[in-house]
Amino acid sequence: MNTSTPAAPDAPAPVDPRRFTSFAEFYPFYLTEHANVTCRRLHFAGSTISLLCLVALVATLNPWWLLAGLVAGYGFAWVGHFGFEKNKPASFKRPLYSFMGDWAMYRDIWAGRVKI
Repeated sequence: MNTSTPAAPDAPAPVDPRRFTSFAEFYPFYLTEHANVTCRRLHFAGSTISLLCLVALVATLNPWWLLAGLVAGYGFAWVGHFGFEKNKPASFKRPLYSFMGDWAMYRDIWAGRVKI
């Protein structure tokens, strides 16, 4: 028995992030995957904490700070996606572009080009 419901006729087809051949093509898509302001705020918080963990790693040479930075960065982002944006992070299919997108969006938030 088919339990799936048909998509609405005007619903856009899902975009596979693997189809992008350059970061310049990928970044606009990345921003659409972060339309929810709470998701963007969580990304920003996680990225900031990750940077602080990087500083602590350099200052103390304690490798646990690397783990803490990764958990903070991805943890905050994934809560934003699963809890607020209601989508799967692009990092599952495009890890490098997604990582680059995180930092490009972080820069753009500081520059005022992306609102939080």
